[in-house]
Amino acid sequence: MANFSFDIVSEVDLQEMDNAVNQANKELGQRYDFKDSKASIAYDRAEKKITLIADNDFKLRALTDILATRMAKRGISLKSLKFNPPEKAFEGYLRQMVEICVGIDKEKAKELTGIIKTWLKGAGSDRRGEGQGKLREKRRTAGSDSARAWPEFSHTA
Repeated sequence: MANFSFDIVSEVDLQEMDNAVNQANKELGQRYDFKDSKASIAYDRAEKKITLIADNDFKLRALTDILATRMAKRGISLKSLKFNPPEKAFEGYLRQMVEICVGIDKEKAKELTGIIKTWLKGAGSDRRGEGQGKLREKRRTAGSDSARAWPEFSHTA
């Protein structure tokens, strides 16, 4: 009997995230539309949060675009970010908190397990705990189901 297994992992390289934020800050300092602005991008690696501060909604969207472009160039998926709604900050500025999602939450892991079990009869699952970002599926069969089409699944943060 063959024993097949695979892992589903959702991790973000925090060093690449740091590099992307630093590049975005450099671009922010060079852009003409942000001249004499107090717009900023702050990255808290310990709490896995990014704080965007801008003068108005237009500049906040431009700031988000700068960050997204730099992250894409560094190979970081935008699906790993959760953009909270903008809120009023000091002196009329806008602040937006961006959370970096690391790991697979319990609800998403249950959904993944259900999808896999419907497609692979007899599959067992081993969730490694919330926030660790791993879901392990095992299947023991005599044959292979490699020709079977897999359902589409997208991780939305």
